[in-house]
Amino acid sequence: MSETRSPAVALWEFASIVDGVHVADAIAKGTPVDLLYTGTTHPGKYVVLVAGDTASVEVATTIVSDFDVSPIDSVFLPDIAAEVTDAMVSADTGAPTSCEAVGLIETDTVCSGVDAADAAVKAANVLLAALRMADGIGGKSYLIVEGVVGDVEAAVQAGVERAGAHVVASVVIAQLTIELREDLAASAGLLDRLRAHREEA
Repeated sequence: MSETRSPAVALWEFASIVDGVHVADAIAKGTPVDLLYTGTTHPGKYVVLVAGDTASVEVATTIVSDFDVSPIDSVFLPDIAAEVTDAMVSADTGAPTSCEAVGLIETDTVCSGVDAADAAVKAANVLLAALRMADGIGGKSYLIVEGVVGDVEAAVQAGVERAGAHVVASVVIAQLTIELREDLAASAGLLDRLRAHREEA
């Protein structure tokens, strides 16, 4: 369960690359947030991810709302769990260990995946083993949490409730096989790009 406070985070997904670039430029010019990531993801979407103090990120959300465009999805997390921000930029691929149980939540957008992960780690004493986003999985997201069965069930339930209609599927699996743990350890493209962007900053 998260106790460390992170910067506020907001994330938008646009169907139009042009709209996404226009909005990102306005945010960069209009408020002193850190543009953690802006760019295209599969399948032809444009993602804008910002972080900073709550007031600055709130200004960014206002800037986006003033545009005559509607993102596919968006999320604003003024108190995002530190585990989630770490998972978004971690070099560790996060293969589940030989824990009692793992829970997976699959969503149809990046925003809802981040939102579900935040809810999951705040709901129970679980480890966020991975958060995979966008590239290589058709623009979807999925997260993996692990721990004892009861905690994993509570975390998955909270994540599913937070993501709502964006949930594609979810499951809790006891004693996941070694072969599946190895398969889930494969890296995802957007994570690599987020890490590279942070290292260049």
